Amino acid sequence: MAESQPVDPGALRAAFEGMGAGLILTDRDGTIEAVNPHAELLLGRPGRTVVGRDFHELLHRRADGSLGPRAECPLWAVVEEEQIARVETDSFLRGDGSLLPVSWWGAPVMADGEATGVATLFGGVDEQDEARNHQAAHLAAMEDLAQRLSLVQEITDVLTQTLEAEEALNRLGRLLVPRLGEWVTVDLREGEEDVRRVAVVGPQGRAGDEESGYGQSTRIPESASTVLVRVLRRNEALLMSRAEIAAPPESPGAIVHGFLHTLGAVSAAVVPLSTPRQVVGALTVARTDPERPFREDELPLIRDIGRRAGLAIDNARLFERQRDIAAMMQRHLLPVLPDIEPLRLAARYQPAPRGSQVGGDWYDALVLPDGATALAVGDVVGHDLTAAAGMAQLRNMLRVLAWDRPEPPSAIVGRLDDAMSDTTDVPMATLLLARIEPAEDAAPGVCWQMRWTSAGHPPPLLVTDDGHAHYLDQGQDLLLGALQETHVARRDGVEPLPPGSTVLLYTDGLVELSDSDLASGLNRLRRHAIALAGSPPDEFCAQLLSRMPPGGADDIVLLALRVPDSG
Repeated sequence: MAESQPVDPGALRAAFEGMGAGLILTDRDGTIEAVNPHAELLLGRPGRTVVGRDFHELLHRRADGSLGPRAECPLWAVVEEEQIARVETDSFLRGDGSLLPVSWWGAPVMADGEATGVATLFGGVDEQDEARNHQAAHLAAMEDLAQRLSLVQEITDVLTQTLEAEEALNRLGRLLVPRLGEWVTVDLREGEEDVRRVAVVGPQGRAGDEESGYGQSTRIPESASTVLVRVLRRNEALLMSRAEIAAPPESPGAIVHGFLHTLGAVSAAVVPLSTPRQVVGALTVARTDPERPFREDELPLIRDIGRRAGLAIDNARLFERQRDIAAMMQRHLLPVLPDIEPLRLAARYQPAPRGSQVGGDWYDALVLPDGATALAVGDVVGHDLTAAAGMAQLRNMLRVLAWDRPEPPSAIVGRLDDAMSDTTDVPMATLLLARIEPAEDAAPGVCWQMRWTSAGHPPPLLVTDDGHAHYLDQGQDLLLGALQETHVARRDGVEPLPPGSTVLLYTDGLVELSDSDLASGLNRLRRHAIALAGSPPDEFCAQLLSRMPPGGADDIVLLALRVPDSG
């Protein structure tokens, strides 16, 4: 082991003199040998008047000012037992005769294995209280910061849990009340001149009454000094005092000031819901407790919340616009159903619920050159405009292949599967292609049959006019895009269609719900279809959509074929 290096005496002196606590060195008899400057300051005694004096007699005093017995002085235990002593509450006599409340630590100074003196480190109780208060304030600040960070994280989570803007804002309000205030309102811009109040949340989740203006649209006031104008057009964040709120609003259109005035709020923060491009609305947090007005240092947090909410709204609106474009594109790409008397057709397309992603669901009906009718329903893997564009590519290619030559649906779908990866942007899709044709070797009175193949699609449902229904499970194969490397031949199913029967083709959005399994959805569809047996095809489709429970997050397509009661 390397020998320890002697400590620089200059460094020791600097440490002794610069220490921020009192330090007194005594010999083993208690005679003071040295005091540092901070000890002089605390005791109010110059060092020259202290050195050489007896520590106990000079400094030690009881709380009543009397000198206790020397034998009771804890310093003697330090010397005799050679152990550190700590005294939480004691008193030292200052130079002016007053008592200084102190706490102190005494440690033996060892030389050649024995205690030769004592080093006493002490501090005034007021100093320690100040240090404790400083530490408590620091901890409180850290706790407040942690709470703010936690709130910001919760807000981010709430705003990203849904792409429905107004639902996100109401969730935000329920999160801020009562943590930041007793009432929260949100006003969103509608165009350049109007705003609409989309959220009002009060104590215990209360919503505002008619006076809150919830759901109402109003013009942005013309006065440049009104709250909304300053927030929406100047991107200002404002704190409103009790006096400002109590003053009458400048105009009936001052909906923020007017509501706060009616509410009797004593303080409010109004911040913009902003994005890098624009201000999309205003967030108001109001307090009604006179003991809890807003402070200036709280405004940056609320402004940050406004920025996060503004970005969430902007993203939701962008998504909704994209979704609406995709839905409109899908509607325009879906065909007009052909007249195939005596058979009748009906179809429905229902976009995904607002806030969900639009899928690539589609249907088609086409009279073929040989007089048969081709029916198809499909679902392209993917969402939004990509899925809608892929749906159009797939449908158009299927039309060409079906028209090209008379062949069974399995052969057409096989050729489509071979060509799909090279001629479209569709990675995978489900498809059911059916051919409605005259029946072969069928029972008397049965004039029509359906020949079909399914590429991973839900099975057709056949409903007879006497109230029976069953799924057609034949002709099932893997979805498009899954057999490209194997080139396995696909299969057809064939089913005679009794007079008056209805064949229903559909996409999985009709039967798949987030809170139930597929089997339950198929059973539910079958029951409702039986109840509607014999209804006209349009009514059949419309009633099925209304009776099937909401809760799915996908598009829905229905295509129904009605066979006449007699050939």
